[in-house]
Amino acid sequence: MGFTTSAYVVAAVLFILSLGGLSGQESAKRAVWYGIAGMALAVVATLIGQQASGTFFTVLSILLVAAGGIVGAYAAKRVQMTEMPQLVAAMHSLVGLAAVFIGFDGAIEAARVAAMDGTAKAALKGFAAILAEKDAVELTILRVETFLGVFIGAVTFTGSVIAYGKLAGKVDGKAKKLPGGHLLNASAAAISLVLLVVYIMTGSSLALIGMTLAALFIGYHLIMGIGGADMPVVVSMLNSYSGWAAAAIGFSLSNDLLIVVGALVGSSGAILSYIMCKAMNRSFISVILGGFGGTTGPAMEITGEQVAIDTEGVAAALNDADSVIIIPGYGMAVAQAQQAVSELTRKLRAKGKNVRFAIHPVAGRLPGHMNVLLAEAKVPYDIVLEMDEINDDFPNTDVAIVIGSNDIVNPAAQEDPNSPIAGMPVLECWKAKMVIVSKRGQGTGYSGIENPLFYKENTRMFYGDAKKSLDALLPLIA
Repeated sequence: MGFTTSAYVVAAVLFILSLGGLSGQESAKRAVWYGIAGMALAVVATLIGQQASGTFFTVLSILLVAAGGIVGAYAAKRVQMTEMPQLVAAMHSLVGLAAVFIGFDGAIEAARVAAMDGTAKAALKGFAAILAEKDAVELTILRVETFLGVFIGAVTFTGSVIAYGKLAGKVDGKAKKLPGGHLLNASAAAISLVLLVVYIMTGSSLALIGMTLAALFIGYHLIMGIGGADMPVVVSMLNSYSGWAAAAIGFSLSNDLLIVVGALVGSSGAILSYIMCKAMNRSFISVILGGFGGTTGPAMEITGEQVAIDTEGVAAALNDADSVIIIPGYGMAVAQAQQAVSELTRKLRAKGKNVRFAIHPVAGRLPGHMNVLLAEAKVPYDIVLEMDEINDDFPNTDVAIVIGSNDIVNPAAQEDPNSPIAGMPVLECWKAKMVIVSKRGQGTGYSGIENPLFYKENTRMFYGDAKKSLDALLPLIA
């Protein structure tokens, strides 16, 4: 146990270093390796520490770890960067499901140990031996920990499955609720609270099962009631839920590392969700409860027409410009145009032009999605700037290029008090001398919100697939 405990301390430090390093693009790659090393050490230490459980369980654990590694490697090679948001949501669902299974296993084991006499308890090993040493108060606390772990895990599981479906286009992205709306969620939560009291007093497995069903419904109904525009926040929020589920189960299993890691994931996910809600001018409570608020009246009427521009026109504008700001969005990821964007950047900078990137906190469908895509395409870190760092520079910019973005460059956030995104901080690209919008067609995008930017006098629409459009543009940048 001494080695296992020491290894857990080192692994926890590595996880903290990993989390801290992910806050910056330059340190992110090193941070990932810290995380990999920490997880490898944690797995090895756990396998060594559980040898007392017998050879069968050790071999089974190794086989399961190997199988998981193979599946993970396959998924990593197969999944495109555009599919990362739904992959993350799917991974969260597995964490939630694991918490449910572990919670039930702990409850079953506790009931089994409670039925033993003193002699049988003295021969127990591993987790069962820990249970045998607990007094009545400690067992009550264990029931609370188990109940919370299963509850959060069940909410995370169904919520993540629905989030995956919405992100993958398999479930309608619009906010939908059953008749009764929030009253159903509140009723399910109230039932769970009553069942908690019953479970604490009796240890009834029926109470645990009933709560699990209620929690599964809450997770499903909560995320179904959240619209597509809030999906980046939902992904981050579910990440937080999965962390708290892991921490609760860590308390149940008396596993210090699981407690630490769960708390790190839970708190960082909650903080990121808050930051993203602030960036969208949304209430964190309204998002997690499934869409309180919304429009307060008819949307502002949009006048004018969308004016198209051809490849030669875009090339002429860029060749004449001294300063260029590129705004990437999810459309760039779908078109896999990041390499073409990187080459365009290289050619423009070689001509002495000031080229920078503007990143909105909720660009794409996953926090940091655009940063990862640009880093993958080897865009220099120092020209990739956050919204607060670059927004004031648009009035002095010759050309702003929007690639596959909608809501994050929508002036309705400032101009229309009845817009669903009213008050949301956005990239004020329309203040540039010229705006070029690379877009497939005249649709409204993932959230379904119309964008007045496309109709402004200084905006030109560069229609077509982003990658094909940029590939045709590159030879004309002389």
